[in-house]
Parts: sequence; C-alpha cells; structure tokens
Amino acid sequence: MARYTGADCRLCRREGVKLFLKGDRCYTQKCALECRNYAPGEAGKKRVKESEYRTQLREKQKTKRIYGVLEKQFHHYYEVASRQQGVTGSNLLALLETRLDNVVYRLGFAKSRDEARQQVRHGHITVNGRRVDIPSFRVRPGDLVAVAPKAKDMLVIKSALIANERVQVPAWLEVDIEKLQGSVLSVPTRDQIDMDIREQLIVELYSK
Repeated sequence: MARYTGADCRLCRREGVKLFLKGDRCYTQKCALECRNYAPGEAGKKRVKESEYRTQLREKQKTKRIYGVLEKQFHHYYEVASRQQGVTGSNLLALLETRLDNVVYRLGFAKSRDEARQQVRHGHITVNGRRVDIPSFRVRPGDLVAVAPKAKDMLVIKSALIANERVQVPAWLEVDIEKLQGSVLSVPTRDQIDMDIREQLIVELYSK
C-alpha cells in the first residue's frame, strides 16, 4: 500500500501552516515551523512567484496532507463529491471527515491522524461491535465507534485522551470517555468542520 514515509514536519514547512501531524509536538516550541518558518530544501528561502494555479495546488496539497490521503484516492473523493447533491467542496470535506481514522482522531482516541490510522490497521477499533481495520472506512450516522476491549488499557490511548483534553469534539460526534466509544450523530456540515481549508480552490483546480 502506497503511503508517505518522509518527515511529517517537512509537510508543514512546505505548506507554511501547522497541519498538526505530530500531536503534542505541534503545540510546543519544538515544532519545526516555529524553528524554520520557510519551505524545506535549498530554495526554501527564495521568493516564489504567486499564481492562481499555485494557490489552488497548494490548497489541494495541504488538504491531502492534513487527512493523510494520496493523490489517486483524493481525486476519487472529489469525483464522488461532485456526483452528490449539494456543494461539491463541502461534500468533499464531509467525505474526508467521515473516514474512520479521522473519526478516531476527532473522538480523542489518538494524538494525530497518523496514530489513529495505525490503531485502525492494528485492529484496535470497532464499528458497531465489529472490528474494522480499514482506515478509509466511511462511517455513517448512527454508527458506534469504540476502542476494542483488548486495547482499552493501552498506554498510547490513555496518553492521547490526556493530551486531547483541550481539543473539543465536533458537534456531529458524541463521545463517552469512560466507555471509550463515540457515536456519529450526523454527516458533518461545513460549519461543523473547523478546518482552515478553502475547498472552493480545490474544486476550481479539478474543474480545469
């Protein structure tokens, strides 16, 4: 399975914004963007000529990296979103938000989406009582996402719950910390997705 194996901090530096890919580290002075607020590589400090295409491309790349999705899969999400009723950009974000790995992260069971993805792959997460090991699995309203019984005492999950106390669970989800489970109340609307993403730029890029 293809996946990005490089340094996460390089991605934040490339986009020039914090993508919160490293959990706690992103909130400290050790964050690479705090130390080196310029793009990686020898040409990182050079002035770059802005263009409409570059702005659209960077927005797409940023969104892909936030959710940990590669190009082929991201384009598939766009095609699905464009066929759905409603605003394509909002549909796209809703599809990304309802990925199982993102839901695990949003519920506070993992410090980052990468960590949540690993939990899912290792079989530590169940949906409606059944183990699901596919990070891209799409949850639906009414689904119950929970930490598997054998994984409830794992230190990585306990530390994530402590670290995520400052993070608010979105309105389209409901979490029960004591039972280590959460419910999907609805498909997220755009105003329930607190991401600094200009999805219209992505739509314009793919529409060319």
